[in-house]
Amino acid sequence: MLRLIFAIILAATGFLLGREAYLHLLSQHVAGEYWQFTFLFVTPVIGAALGVLIAPSVEQLFERELTEAESSIERMSPPEIVGGAIGLIVGLLIAFLIRLVLLEWFSVAGAAGTYIGLALYLIVSVFCVYLGVRVGVKQRLGWLARTGAAAPAAGPRAIPKIVDTSVIIDGRVVDIAKTGFLDGPLVVPRFVLRELQMIADSLDSLKRTRGRRGLEVLSTLQESMDLEIAESDYADIHEVDAKLVRLARDRKGKLLTNDYNLNRVAQLEGVSVLNINELTNAVKPVVLPGEELNVSIIRDGKEQNQGVGYLDDGTMIVVENGKRLIGEHVDVQVTSVLQTVAGRMIFARPKR
Repeated sequence: MLRLIFAIILAATGFLLGREAYLHLLSQHVAGEYWQFTFLFVTPVIGAALGVLIAPSVEQLFERELTEAESSIERMSPPEIVGGAIGLIVGLLIAFLIRLVLLEWFSVAGAAGTYIGLALYLIVSVFCVYLGVRVGVKQRLGWLARTGAAAPAAGPRAIPKIVDTSVIIDGRVVDIAKTGFLDGPLVVPRFVLRELQMIADSLDSLKRTRGRRGLEVLSTLQESMDLEIAESDYADIHEVDAKLVRLARDRKGKLLTNDYNLNRVAQLEGVSVLNINELTNAVKPVVLPGEELNVSIIRDGKEQNQGVGYLDDGTMIVVENGKRLIGEHVDVQVTSVLQTVAGRMIFARPKR
């Protein structure tokens, strides 16, 4: 729709410019009536065609600049936005007053003087608007700045947390949010919601269940804490992970994820990451070699005669010579602890 509007506007502009070019430039150099009649129609049509051809490029430039402007506004606090708006209005008012003086001075020089005055007015307007916005943003209007500083959204701790799809499906973020360890707003991008909706509508029953669970988790989060749906999107980026990293960098926030690869990419891009798996491993009780535990061995391990059990927090325990004890609760003694990317593994041997 936007491209169609630009095409119509630029086609009409090209048509009128082509007509003016013929009347003031070409008509006086064409002698025959046939060529006069031909150029009268051909020149405006060429101008309209050129307008239609450049419409897609102009539309893409417009959307790109609009996205950048939106991202800049999202990074500003409310006092800065209000101060910038007031500075914009003041700048336009000053430029309008200067315009009256400029046109009065240059109008005595005829049409050429009027054109020069209009050109100077445009330059002065851009200068005044730019200066007004910058000064207004820096001033931030004292009373609004104080109000914003007292509000959680504008405080120094209010760092937005960009939520990944894996965290939503995982569901542990709800319990973490209830404890109060997550401060600041949780930001769920619209493209993450679309990905979650695709998973919920999948033909695979397992994926469909995970997607619906993710939607339920979002509903619970919306009731318990500040949840923002971000409309920001990046047409030049196709991968959801790359969009998340870009959004976190633009919003100066932190990325909340369980994805190890996304974690590493974000760190390389200079984006702070909150990994729920790392948090879970950090709060697990510390187990030292020599300690005694009681564990139920439920299956055999990868190596010969090994048995595998789990603690209440999900930590895997590999028991030497435990294969013959599958299905039993046994006392084991810890021999070593291994920290891996996937989590913590405990190696032990039966006491008897």
